[in-house]
Amino acid sequence: MKSNSGRWYGVITLFIIVAISYVDRINISVLITDPAFLEHIGIARGDRASQGFLATAFMLGYGISAFILTPFCAALFGVRKSLLYGLIMWGVVTFVTPHFHGYGLLVASRLLLGVAEGPLFSLASSYIKAHFENHENGKPNSFVNMGTGLGLALGYPIVGYMLVSFQWEMSFYLVGLLNIALGIPLVLAFVRMPKMAAYANRPASLGDAVARAGDIIRGALKTRHLLLITILTSAALAYLWGSSNWLPAYLKEARGFSIREMGWLASLPQYALVLAVLLGGVIIDKVGRQRVPFIFMAASLGVASSVLLAINVANPYWAAYSLIAANFFWGLLSPAIPSTVQYYSRPEHTASAFGVVNGTGSLVAGFMPALMGGVISAVATGSGASANAGSGFFAGFALLIGTQVVVFICGAVLWARSRDAVDAVPEKVACQP
Repeated sequence: MKSNSGRWYGVITLFIIVAISYVDRINISVLITDPAFLEHIGIARGDRASQGFLATAFMLGYGISAFILTPFCAALFGVRKSLLYGLIMWGVVTFVTPHFHGYGLLVASRLLLGVAEGPLFSLASSYIKAHFENHENGKPNSFVNMGTGLGLALGYPIVGYMLVSFQWEMSFYLVGLLNIALGIPLVLAFVRMPKMAAYANRPASLGDAVARAGDIIRGALKTRHLLLITILTSAALAYLWGSSNWLPAYLKEARGFSIREMGWLASLPQYALVLAVLLGGVIIDKVGRQRVPFIFMAASLGVASSVLLAINVANPYWAAYSLIAANFFWGLLSPAIPSTVQYYSRPEHTASAFGVVNGTGSLVAGFMPALMGGVISAVATGSGASANAGSGFFAGFALLIGTQVVVFICGAVLWARSRDAVDAVPEKVACQP
């Protein structure tokens, strides 16, 4: 164990912050089903491409921030201060967003929100690397990643309830309040990095910070299998962002569920994701490093098969159940991504290495909601809405199957490359500052 028993309080704090962040991320995906919100920002109900680009705008800001700002955050501020500054910016942007009128200003606010949240997972990965050995990092990674599923599971019904009971603006105010009133005190109380050279020494000047950030980036780019893991992550996140952003509209408009039904049905796949992420972390710690690529391969097959069933089955409830299964399989592979990055990276490079993986993956995946929106619009227009209202959504969701083909291939290549190789970062070396 690298730290005292309080290390898990920091993990729980990061779990809560991730959950809040995902409530905010999918806020827009529910709001685009509300005519008042669409009128406020000035886009048509049938303009799926513009609606999807709202999610894409967030991911562009998120990916650029994760890739570029993470090494500077790690070098200049450290994990704790970077989290605090990010939460402050995040809360302010969320609070003022309802006062933006017009599509362009809303897109700008989503970009800024993405910038604020970009380093979050990289900083969490650095915290776990500092406090947990390689052979025990599966469970803390899974616990932090459980915030993804919990945030989505709570976000859909909460935002849906806000639409039914209040006005759409209330969802922004609620999330902004959670950022400031809950996230900041928890970070102040429980997120601590060990007093080791790799984490404790702050740069003496801005020039020193820039030089150190450059060293971190160069070291991170030398992380073994970084390109392969980045491609895998891009495909995995493309599924998550494509499915989570279009799930409410799919259930409501393609499958005919009401707003209230849509809220709780959309949350069920996310609860499955939470359960699977926890199970995936346990599996990682049990199977050993050489077998982790099999998790990517088996889980991606499960996701692809489930989505294929969801778009072909006639019964709307069976379609919803199939998407629950798809999210369960995705949750199994989720904690294997940061665990793999942590395994191959040095402690001082972990945040930046994961920033490269998560940032690039987010940039690529960020185009999936807009791409799906374009396909949904094009196919629905070609088919005729009266002929088949769900045809566009079925075509859009079919793109998600392709992402899992990429995950499977990357998992197979990763296994082939690593099965006979000596560990790139031995345990005793990886633990050194």
